[in-house]
Amino acid sequence: MPKNDFIITVNHVSKQFEDGKFALNDVSLSVSKGEFVTILGPSGCGKTTLLRCIAGFQVASSGDILLNGEDVTQTPPHKRPVNTVFQKYALFPHLNVFDNVAFGLKLKKIDKATIDKRVKQALKTVGMNDYEFRDVDSLSGGQQQRVAIARAIVNQPEVLLLDEPLAALDLKMRKDMQLELKEMHKKLGITFIYVTHDQEEALTLSDRVVVMNEGKIQQIGTPTDIYNEPVNCFVADFIGESNILSGTMIRDCLVEFCDKQFECVDTGFGENVPVDVVIRPEDIYIWESSGAKQHRSDVPDQSDYDPEDRVPKGNFTKWYGVVDSCIFKGVHYEMVVKTTDGYEFMVQDYHEFLPGTNVGMIVKPEDIQIIRKEHYKYNCFNGEILKNGKVSFLNAEWEVAEQQLAPFSPGDLVKVKVPFREVDLQDYEDEGTLSGEVHFILFKGNHYNLTIRTDGGDDLIVNTNDVWDHGDRVGIRIAPESILLEKAD
Repeated sequence: MPKNDFIITVNHVSKQFEDGKFALNDVSLSVSKGEFVTILGPSGCGKTTLLRCIAGFQVASSGDILLNGEDVTQTPPHKRPVNTVFQKYALFPHLNVFDNVAFGLKLKKIDKATIDKRVKQALKTVGMNDYEFRDVDSLSGGQQQRVAIARAIVNQPEVLLLDEPLAALDLKMRKDMQLELKEMHKKLGITFIYVTHDQEEALTLSDRVVVMNEGKIQQIGTPTDIYNEPVNCFVADFIGESNILSGTMIRDCLVEFCDKQFECVDTGFGENVPVDVVIRPEDIYIWESSGAKQHRSDVPDQSDYDPEDRVPKGNFTKWYGVVDSCIFKGVHYEMVVKTTDGYEFMVQDYHEFLPGTNVGMIVKPEDIQIIRKEHYKYNCFNGEILKNGKVSFLNAEWEVAEQQLAPFSPGDLVKVKVPFREVDLQDYEDEGTLSGEVHFILFKGNHYNLTIRTDGGDDLIVNTNDVWDHGDRVGIRIAPESILLEKAD
């Protein structure tokens, strides 16, 4: 795509606050003219900060922001060809609908006839042309949102920035407004940049989705790409529901997980390489197995029913389990199936399988997504051998088994390896050598993969069967024999 097609270019932008923390960390993004781009992520990921930097309400600590090829990094908001729609609307309660929409035009000292024409046109675009003289406090949340959008578009901006504009609306109104926003974007033909933490909203509205976490962009792509081809476990877990499991890429197009080998379509990972496997719940075919009683009400004559008729024909790997729970979700049933070898799978199907039903499952090769592992088996840190016979890492001193210390002398720099399974979490902070907080939780089929953010700011990966909640404070212990030392590079 030619460079002049980009209306917005964000080049290596960072935003660091006085406490040293980064809200944005080396973010780069290009947005084409007329595109609808959604910035998506959990609370605190940096999405609103990025929007505010583009709008000019915050100034980047480093990097450049270009609008139509011109550097506007230091340009004040009112001199940028953008308008912002805020989550709380920010309407003026002492002005009626017409005057709220006309406010920006009056500041620019535009003539009365032009103001009248443009305000009426903006109100007509958002379906509020009969509300010109209404008090804004008398309007519903959805109507106030329309007025806020009209006030933004009446200035004919090249870019419309929307900061979680539907968050305050109820579910039905939010879905209605999503459709109206999409239609409005098509009608206006201007660039929309939309911030939300709602995955469904992002997938529904956008030409492209930008997924962020902890101040960094994780993935940029079309809604289909983001959903079907996540680049890492965070994206796979954050966008929709996923079964995420540890596996091994045996060779091209063959992966092993849950102690079974499955054909897939992925190549280029190498042989016998640890990987993560992603399977969406709706991609698992499920049927009742082992002659168990059929629970589905849509099969009138169960004696003539072949339970595998609805399963694709082919030489697919099958695995089996028992339904542990079944919840009706309106469009489909969502079931948790516990397999015979100790794994749990979420399955979504239009048919109901009651708890206790024995079932079989398959997944097509093209529905198995393979992701390169970001971490594998060990936490690795830089450390130093101390005079007291301990090793220092993670801003703490740790006892180490004698056989590990033997090759080293005090002052030696070492590489410290700690297996994920050998980190012992305590309920009380003071029971550990150091303390931290549960920062990220990922269920991997038969165990939890936790990221613990230590008080020193380092991350520690823990595999455990214990159930923890996000934000839990924990004490951290590591047994001396579980700390492995190697010569530093």
